[in-house]
Formats: sequence, C-alpha cells, structure tokens
Amino acid sequence: MRTEPRTLLAWLCRRDKLTYRRFEEKFTEVGVRLFGHSPNNPTCGETQFRRWTGGQLQGLPGPETCQILEAMWPEHTAEELFRPSPQSDPQAPAYDLEERVRMSAEEAHEAADATASASISDNTIDELRDQVTAVAQGYHLMPPAKAYEAADALRQSIERHRDRTQVPVQQQDLMILNGQTAALLSVAAFDLGYFQSARSLARTAAVFGEATRFTPLEAYAYGTLAYIAYHTGNATEAVAKATKAQSYGGLGDVAHRRLLAIKARSHAHLGDVVSARRAIQRSGEAGHGQRDELHDGVGGEFAFTPERLAMSTSTTGLLIGDAVQAEAEARRALDLIGQRPPERQSSHVRASAAVDLAHARLLADDVDGAAEALKTVWSVPVEARKTGIVVRTARLGRHLARPEYHGAQLPATLREQIEEFNRVSPPHKIGPHVGLLAIEA
Repeated sequence: MRTEPRTLLAWLCRRDKLTYRRFEEKFTEVGVRLFGHSPNNPTCGETQFRRWTGGQLQGLPGPETCQILEAMWPEHTAEELFRPSPQSDPQAPAYDLEERVRMSAEEAHEAADATASASISDNTIDELRDQVTAVAQGYHLMPPAKAYEAADALRQSIERHRDRTQVPVQQQDLMILNGQTAALLSVAAFDLGYFQSARSLARTAAVFGEATRFTPLEAYAYGTLAYIAYHTGNATEAVAKATKAQSYGGLGDVAHRRLLAIKARSHAHLGDVVSARRAIQRSGEAGHGQRDELHDGVGGEFAFTPERLAMSTSTTGLLIGDAVQAEAEARRALDLIGQRPPERQSSHVRASAAVDLAHARLLADDVDGAAEALKTVWSVPVEARKTGIVVRTARLGRHLARPEYHGAQLPATLREQIEEFNRVSPPHKIGPHVGLLAIEA
C-alpha cells in the first residue's frame, strides 16, 4: 500500500522527520523568535496539524501563522506549502504503511512520555487532602478572616498542582479538593458578611462537585446557597435550594440532618409553620446509619454536630413563635457543647445558642434571665463575631426596643451592649453593611 503526502508541508515534515510533537515544538520556537514571548502567538494543535498535512484546509491560515511556516522553510511560500505535494519529484520518498506505522508509534511514545512527566506524586495529593481536612476540622477554632486566608492559600496551592498533572485520576482528586476549599471559603465569606462572594464561592463548589460527580459536595454547596438566600431575604429561593440539595444521592445521615435543619429555617422565614415543624421532626430522627466522604469523612465544618442541630432548631422555634421549643433546644445545645473537650467546642455555636436562650426568656418576660444568658455572648472575641451571632443579637436588640421596655434600665443596658458588640464585629467593620441591615430589618 503506497500513498503520497497530500501537501508539500506533509512531504517536508516526512523528509525532515518531524512528528507532530516535534513540529509543534519547532513551530512554537520560531514563533517566539519572530514575535517574542506573547500569549497571542499562533499555536498549532494536533487536529489542525492533521488538516494542514492532509490537504483539508480551505484557503490559508492567518498571516502570522504563514510567516512562521515560511521561516521554518524559507525556500517555500505559504501558498506552496499548502499545495499538493510534488508527487513527480524523484526525491519524494515513498510514504508506505510501514513508515506510517513507525511514525504513529513514535508519536504515541512521545505523548506517553509527556503525560508521564506531567504528573505529581500521590503523596503530594495526600498531603493536600490532609491540609484541607485540617482547615475544615479546625474551622471552629479560627476567626473567619484567618480561616479564609488558610483556605485561600490551599486553593492556590491546589491550582498550582492541577497545572502540573495531566493524569485523570489526579485531576479528579484535585478538583474535589478545590471544591472543598471553595466551600470553606464560601462559609468564611458568609461569616464575614460578604454575601455575594459567599454565594459565588458556593456556586464554584457546586460546579466542582458536578464536574467530579461528587454529590456530597454538590449537596453541601446547595445547602449553603439556601441559607445565604434566606439571610438575604429570599426565603422561597432558600426552600428551592434546600430541596435540590436533598435530591442528590450518596448522602449520609449527617448531610440529611444539615439539609433538613436548613429547610426548616427556610420554611420558618416563609411563615410556613407546618412545613417547618415537619422538617424539624425529620431532622431529629435517628437516620439509617449512612455516611459519606465529605460530611463524615472530612467532617469539621462539613459536619453537623448534635449541638449545632439543636442551636438551629432553637432559632427556627423563635421564627415560628414557639418560645418553649426555642428555649428547650437552646438549653440542649449548651448542654451538649459543654460535654465536649475544650478544643472541640465551638464558641460560635455556644454564643448563638445563648442568644436564642436569651430571646426565648425575653418572650416569657424574663429580662433578668436573658441578661444572664447573654453573659456567655459578651466574651466572644471581636474577630470571632460571625454573621450568625450578629444577626441573632440584632434581632434581640430590636425586641428590646419595644415600647414595653422603654424607661427600664436593664433592657436599655442590654441594647447598648448589643449595639457595641455588633458595631466592632467583622461583618459590620469589613462586610457590606447594606446586606446586614437588610437581614436585620
């Protein structure tokens, strides 16, 4: 079987023993020599190279591309290079099947070498995975600004390593890790009061979850989008996001409890008491012993501890006007967190539950009891005062501003303490005040 090269360019490549990879290297090198190191330099992909040498090009490529080709073979013009090969030229070598097979084998070997060299050690991925887990599990001990910096540094490191590997399984692992850092960045941005950025980062996490078919990450991201929605006054959207999150398969019991708690709060913001109570009831059920790699395997900020569930249920109780349930769940949250070792106690959960307890006591007209509960809140360091605490205390401050408390010393003192507490918090100092005012109104 004998075939001739279809273009002069193909004939010259065979004569000079230029496989695609060698041609591409020479093409790039000449381009740099002619036009310098510019991202706008012409490139030549393998499919394009096959069209050029196979006579499938209509017309000529761009002027800069032609200039490079003419510099590679100065004795020919670009028009000549894309004309049929000189089949009558006695110097034209026969292009038989043996040569074609040899060249294909050589190109395949070069491609394999390039892929093998474009990889990273599996130990590097394990180290990155450990670092992401450490940030997730230590999130509750860090101020949100510090957590954001730690997660963002990890994100940049993961991106650099993604650029160094072409191995599919390594790309998959790094994309999942990238999605996890995006999810942590979203939580930190929300805690700082940057709602639009938090929403964008949560969507980024969802995209990585979708691209890798890692459904626990998608579900977590949509749950985050749900609570961002109701904090920004979009309770209907919050219910829709939480419902979508619940539709994903492969979720463990912890993931389902988190989503049900978010859905309960979403319904409460809509005033749908029946649906809110139904979600509360389901969130407290034992579950089916199922686990997943994110909420259980990584855990930490991705988990949803019993005290966090109780704290969230307390807030939902307040929203639907059930002060008795709100106080009971707030007490339960405080009892549960007190049973943990100090290094595993979340000051955010403790303070949030304490504010809810104070609010429930106010609804029972127990101002002294509310003041006692708030003592836990005042000790929260300025840099650790996250959006959740700010929103709860602001809501409590509005309750204390009701006419029945006018002229009373203790309610006035508590209002002043709340105003000062929130005034120096990160969401008020560095976050967008308009958004906070919207959810506090």
